[in-house]
Amino acid sequence: MDLKNAQLAVDNWIKEHGVRYFNELTNMAQLTEEVGEVARIIARRYGEQSEKESDKNKDLGEELADVVFVVLCLANQTGINLEASFNKKLDFKTKRDHNRHHNNEKLK
Repeated sequence: MDLKNAQLAVDNWIKEHGVRYFNELTNMAQLTEEVGEVARIIARRYGEQSEKESDKNKDLGEELADVVFVVLCLANQTGINLEASFNKKLDFKTKRDHNRHHNNEKLK
């Protein structure tokens, strides 16, 4: 699914199941919470912290999908075409960083 269709799917879901979008500030808080859940899994599963028994069944993919869902909500309610914005950003980063990372001694 491309980003345009993902935005449409989220918008349809909100209309059918969610009644309305939470306001932008609430969604920003929700996004922060979801990113925190991703950070918790990564810190414990891939970092140096030990993973609690209650966290071992957490699905990183599901938590990342929660982040994407809220980002799509924010894009929808603020009138952002996320696919166009993403493509523009990728083009910018490609031009800016074409040789930058290849020349980074820390990455070799």
